[in-house]
Amino acid sequence: MKLLNQHLFRLLTLLLVGISQLSMGQGQQGVSLDKIIARVDNHYILNSDVEDMYMSYVSQGQSAPDKCQLLESLIINKLLLAKAEIDSVIVEDDVVSGELDAKMGYMIQRFGSEKNIVEAYGKSIDNLKSELRQQVKEQKIVEKMQQTISGNVKITPSEVRKFFNSIPKDSLPYIPAEVEIGEIVRLGKVTKEQKSKLRNQLLELKQRAEKGEDFSMLAQIYSEDLGSAKNGGDLGFAKRGAMVPEYEGAALALKPGELSDIVESQFGFHLIKLIETRGAEYHSKHILLRPDYNKGADMTDAIRTLDSLRALIEIDSLQFAKAALDNSEDKMTAETGGLIQDMNTGLSRLTLDASMDPALYFAIDTMKVGQISSPLSYRTSDGASGMRILWFKSKSEPHTANLQDDYEKISQLVLSNKRNNALEEWFKKAQGDVYISVEPEYKNCKVLGLLQEGQNL
Repeated sequence: MKLLNQHLFRLLTLLLVGISQLSMGQGQQGVSLDKIIARVDNHYILNSDVEDMYMSYVSQGQSAPDKCQLLESLIINKLLLAKAEIDSVIVEDDVVSGELDAKMGYMIQRFGSEKNIVEAYGKSIDNLKSELRQQVKEQKIVEKMQQTISGNVKITPSEVRKFFNSIPKDSLPYIPAEVEIGEIVRLGKVTKEQKSKLRNQLLELKQRAEKGEDFSMLAQIYSEDLGSAKNGGDLGFAKRGAMVPEYEGAALALKPGELSDIVESQFGFHLIKLIETRGAEYHSKHILLRPDYNKGADMTDAIRTLDSLRALIEIDSLQFAKAALDNSEDKMTAETGGLIQDMNTGLSRLTLDASMDPALYFAIDTMKVGQISSPLSYRTSDGASGMRILWFKSKSEPHTANLQDDYEKISQLVLSNKRNNALEEWFKKAQGDVYISVEPEYKNCKVLGLLQEGQNL
């Protein structure tokens, strides 16, 4: 088996990292020069695209690759997109929407609140999502193309063993201490008093609107949906099924111009105004008030449920994974049996160092392997308060890599190697199907190193 093609692997890594960082809106920090420096069929790459990707690394304190490598990664992206068009590869709108929502959730976690995002970018959440949608769509098409090209590649244990044995003993990597941690999350409940207060506030706003005050102005002043508030609460046209059921049901029950009763959803409490309907779409505005989970969340039920689950697990009447799947209100970890995964590797082993979430680090510092914590305070990425119990499943001490302890990591590397080889062969063939040109100022980059002689470089 050929050794890992480090050059192509690096380019593909840059591709995935670069698109992700660009889609998080880092472009405002770069130099905006709208000069075309490369073309792949009908897709263009601007000098500012390279500068933006470069600045996204610098702004996060990372060592930035040279600009030739960044350009190569962007050309790979456009090549995959161009071939996707030729091969009629598409990504459904609901997949794009789901990924976009996930990225916005990440941004909320990173910036602390929607308000901070709006202030940082000077744009409403709706406008920011609109700008990111095309980038997210392209990212998903690229991923789908990669899956089409190399998704069926498989490896065998003998290939993993052969690869590991080919590494000189003095070159084996040193693996730091790692841990596996499970969690079961239960969210706090908004108190009746706070619900009543929010309802009354919205009822007062409804009365003011019915007496003639401008709904849009009231939304700008009072709505806590910062994305739509700047637009007077306007959510634009939405297809049926796009909004949460409570909101959609109330909106569609209205006549154009009417105001709804107070509607409760997972996002808070809404006062809705229907503007118009158009076929399977409807246009609405709303004023949203959110509960303050820091002041009004009742943790009684959350603590009681977690204490009960913990007791059952400790007497072996219930498996932790089953308890997490059935009871945890963190959907991502519930689907993994409660195990918290490394966002970069997708593995359940977390490096035990300063990069770990401080709350996790200090919690397990006082625990023994196999122990389940008492209920601990927890804050979700979107600011909701709750409680969770942690399971300290395992710990591996620092060691030199070996097949027994690190088989999963080594097999991932072998699989990446084999997939990259498949991608390399695909690139060689695909270049003949598309037109690629690069401006003279980048002629020394030797873009891709795979281009056939005769293409415009």
